[in-house]
Amino acid sequence: MLISSVTSQPAEVEIARRLGDEFATTAAEDDKAARFPGRHVAALREAGLLALTAPKELGGQGGGLVLAAQVIREIGRGDPAVALILVMQYAHLATLHRSRWPLELATRVVRGAACEGALINALRVEPELGTPMRGGLPATIARRTEDGWLLSGRKIYSTGSEGLRWGVVWARTDEEEPRVGQFLVPMDALGVHIQPSWDTLGLRASSSHDVQFEDVFLPADHAADIRRPSEWAIRGDEAAAWASLLIAALYTGVAEAGRDWIVGFLKSRVPANLGKPLAELPRMQEAVGAIEERIAVNLRLILSASGEADAGEPPTARETGIIKHVATENAIAAVEGALKLAGNHGISRRNPLERHYRDVLCGRIHSPQEDSVLVTAGRAALGL
Repeated sequence: MLISSVTSQPAEVEIARRLGDEFATTAAEDDKAARFPGRHVAALREAGLLALTAPKELGGQGGGLVLAAQVIREIGRGDPAVALILVMQYAHLATLHRSRWPLELATRVVRGAACEGALINALRVEPELGTPMRGGLPATIARRTEDGWLLSGRKIYSTGSEGLRWGVVWARTDEEEPRVGQFLVPMDALGVHIQPSWDTLGLRASSSHDVQFEDVFLPADHAADIRRPSEWAIRGDEAAAWASLLIAALYTGVAEAGRDWIVGFLKSRVPANLGKPLAELPRMQEAVGAIEERIAVNLRLILSASGEADAGEPPTARETGIIKHVATENAIAAVEGALKLAGNHGISRRNPLERHYRDVLCGRIHSPQEDSVLVTAGRAALGL
């Protein structure tokens, strides 16, 4: 059964659907102003959705990947910028307590999210390095002191920056043989500076600004997981499933928003020369069917792979990367299909379809990107 055809949804999904509908009415304002969606984050906090994937024993709801994907899809349908912030939150809270982090540190972060609605995200990308998934040592450096670390560097594309309590910063040590990994940084610490720089085509309200760190002091245990660079070569299947499948769900939600708008337009648009709604034309019905086909494929892929992950047998990182890529391209094609049918109405700023198109294009930017996905798949097929 497809996610969209489930008649009895969990309460969290019904709440997310209601919030998605509400967010859709104001998302354009935050998009236009490139403003952090604080009121939408506050609504998620009030509804108890920020800690959905945190373990129950740490105060969360213990939601699995199937449930998280459904919630992300509904929020993405209304406001994809806040949904992206939520993707990062869910992926961290679901996996931190099973990571190599010190237990006390992971517990503190997860409980903060569960009990206070604190936000967390990884800050990894740098101007020179790009995404760490492509290799290379970060320029951000943690220098060891007698009682901790001093962290300095610059991160870009730091999603949710203005609302984060915690940043998981990718950095290297200043040791003779550097270790690389995750340093937990309180975002209100002395020396942390958010520099507004996010001025992009889509997801304008995601607050993905630059963050500068200037000798930020961190206690010793805030070197949460640092290893030799070679030990980071392989990404775990569970972590990859959460990241890739939630991204796929987000942009599928954007595609559904585009589909919903074009359906309403075709039903209400009655050209004078036709004398009936455009929706009654077979060619329009066929085109909408093609949009629906892409969305249906996405939902089936996401549900199936998420269910396997919840059962303790996540697909490989290679496979979930493929699903993310296919779902993203399907979502983009679906919104493009809607634009073709709408004509000038679709690109008018008076209508939300142009925003859906700008937002859905951002799906191609998230790791793993197309070339990495296809090269990995090709090498596996060739036995290389």
